[in-house]
Amino acid sequence: MNDNGHGRYVYCIAEASEKLSLGGIGLDGNEVYTIPAEGLCAIVHNCPAQPYSSENKEVVYSWVISHQKVVEVALDRFGTVLPMTFDTIIHNVDGGGAEDNICRWLVDEGDELKRKLGHLKDKEEYGVQVLWEPKAIASMLARNNPEITELEEEIKSKPKGLAYMYRQRLEKLLKEEVGKESERVFKDFYRRIEECAVEIKVGHTKKEQDKQMLMNLSCLVPSGGTEPLANELEKIDNMDGFSVRFTGPWPPYSFVTGDQ
Repeated sequence: MNDNGHGRYVYCIAEASEKLSLGGIGLDGNEVYTIPAEGLCAIVHNCPAQPYSSENKEVVYSWVISHQKVVEVALDRFGTVLPMTFDTIIHNVDGGGAEDNICRWLVDEGDELKRKLGHLKDKEEYGVQVLWEPKAIASMLARNNPEITELEEEIKSKPKGLAYMYRQRLEKLLKEEVGKESERVFKDFYRRIEECAVEIKVGHTKKEQDKQMLMNLSCLVPSGGTEPLANELEKIDNMDGFSVRFTGPWPPYSFVTGDQ
């Protein structure tokens, strides 16, 4: 096989047998094409057998966006794809060229790849982030907790030194109650969201300036079947002290690896 470039940058895998060009839509305008084997194909471009690396953040960002666009084009063309992470490169190793190694991989892992493609067929990924305002939640909890209310009243009548000790006690109690509420709300929201999705992956929460991220989820949802999820998220978004970010659809990056 032709092995110009000594490596193949892999964007995604699809269930198709045709060898075709998708045009110069790859990173840095590289021609993207398919390598078929055993009813599957890898969507690739020729590249050096080394990672894409740059100190220029704008260049790296443009590569990531190009990667995403190629996966979206493949998704439109083939219906279902297994997207690879950015900078997945198959090398010329073990005495075989990069294309030979890709074909061998498609054959050896064919059953598992087809199973994963079947799992993702007619489904899309959506991002769900639920944020809350801890201060607003703490105020609500304080109004509804007799022990907190009593402590607040006692502080008003205590001398300065004793009042400080009571405030320390109050802050500790509020922190504990906010923690309990965080756990309760997470379980409640997760249960409600889970009923609207085929599968959920829990991601790491990220720091926010004014709010705190309570949950960061990737949800696998049937294509065209987002209404139940959107309705449930709207209810959460309308709750005092909470807000929701709902993004997508995306190619199902979060559901390619792991048990399915």
